[in-house]
Amino acid sequence: MGKVVIDMSMSLDGFIAGLHDSQEQPLGENGAVLHSWLFNGDMVSKHSTFFKLTSENRDVLDCSLDTEGAGLTGRRTFDIVGGWGGSPPGGSPMFILTHYPPEDFMGDTPFTFVTDGIESAIKQAKAAAGNKVVGVSGASTAQQCLAAGLADEIHIHLIPVLLSKGIRLFESIPEQIQLELIRIVTDMDVTHLFYRVK
Repeated sequence: MGKVVIDMSMSLDGFIAGLHDSQEQPLGENGAVLHSWLFNGDMVSKHSTFFKLTSENRDVLDCSLDTEGAGLTGRRTFDIVGGWGGSPPGGSPMFILTHYPPEDFMGDTPFTFVTDGIESAIKQAKAAAGNKVVGVSGASTAQQCLAAGLADEIHIHLIPVLLSKGIRLFESIPEQIQLELIRIVTDMDVTHLFYRVK
């Protein structure tokens, strides 16, 4: 089966969103800067004309979308983005870790709501992804994956900003986790860091 990869944009001081994130402001106060690398060029992704990228950033995004076979995130993220309007990014099946599935997304949708924990969510997402990657997003879901020893890699898109407040990606890690650097891709507004979890 494929790898489980935590893939997030993050400020230099460790935040993946600002304070008071909501449907109106999905990345919170001052958090939009964390995704600015997706819009700082004039090239489009082969997956979507929505993004405007430099060639380096386009290659990073396209590689991520090419290799993803399923996504996994938490209910909080799902609610904040409004269920992506019914179409998850990349078009892959999306697994939502939750205690209470929303009734209005039941039935024939690309979403599977998993209520029996992170291990079950990863198992189901891996089965759906086959030999492709399970892409993990959301701070709580990422922390649960790391705590359970279920993450294979961490891909961080590091933005040169000190956000100072908000939601930290690695707020609740129960013990030290060793990482091995695989690759670095640099651009003016972002440094892409790819790590293997030892």
